[in-house]
Amino acid sequence: METTTEFRPKSEEIPGQKLPYPARQSDMDPAPDSNLSNYKPAGKLTDKIALITGADSGIGRAVAIAFAMEGANVAIVYNENTDDANITQQLVESKGRSCLVIQADVRSAAACQDAVKQTVDHYGKLNILVNNAAYQMAQESIEDITEEQFRRTFETNIFGYFFMAKAVLPHLHDGDAIVNTGSIVGITGNPILLDYTASKGAIHAFTKSLAIQLGKRNIRVNCVAPGPVWTPNIPGTMPEEEVKNFGHEVALARPGQPEEIAPAYVLLASSEGSFMTGSIVEVTGGKLG
Repeated sequence: METTTEFRPKSEEIPGQKLPYPARQSDMDPAPDSNLSNYKPAGKLTDKIALITGADSGIGRAVAIAFAMEGANVAIVYNENTDDANITQQLVESKGRSCLVIQADVRSAAACQDAVKQTVDHYGKLNILVNNAAYQMAQESIEDITEEQFRRTFETNIFGYFFMAKAVLPHLHDGDAIVNTGSIVGITGNPILLDYTASKGAIHAFTKSLAIQLGKRNIRVNCVAPGPVWTPNIPGTMPEEEVKNFGHEVALARPGQPEEIAPAYVLLASSEGSFMTGSIVEVTGGKLG
């Protein structure tokens, strides 16, 4: 169940656990705080339409709720966890905004084009793309990373971002925005997430290059680089011993909660971030290394 008050467990309060992939947010212990119960909206996205990938849970869910609280209607794209996606829809609608739910695999260019078409057909326009869908699976050695895993990681994390950006571009106009989800490990590296870190580094470079390309059209492209955040991907893809005390290495000595990451997306999607493009915004709790 979603928490309704501020919940910021220290790393020592995160027990070791391993959930089957793709993990459900409702099975996590403790539950992530992603319902924006502590967020104070100010109408920053009134009447905007946003398409958010990987929005069934975790950061994507929190972003969808934050955007709704700021006045946007949203379309959420998810791949497998229908129950989680339906919960996100209910939470968005509880804020008085509309939520279109689309099941799609972003590794397919055709699926991305269809998701955009569904969104525009439903809402009549599209102003914001949040590329957030991601795949990772921890492996101790490069020798343990199969070609299948390597392809899935890159096809989800960078091909999908490219396909979605290309599909939305005909519908974006002056002042609209694309926000990508990178990662601090795309800057620092991580020995057990070799393919994932490489894909996140690619997202950072993609963000900067696309921002330069779209600058003359006043379409801003930015990236949020979270540190350790308590989302279903952690117990679903990391070794149990890595999950225990998750987030201990940062200055704040705890993992971030999804609702703490969402405000960065609001900034980058709104006119409050009008002079920000090509930025990699780190929200890390003071990531070391």
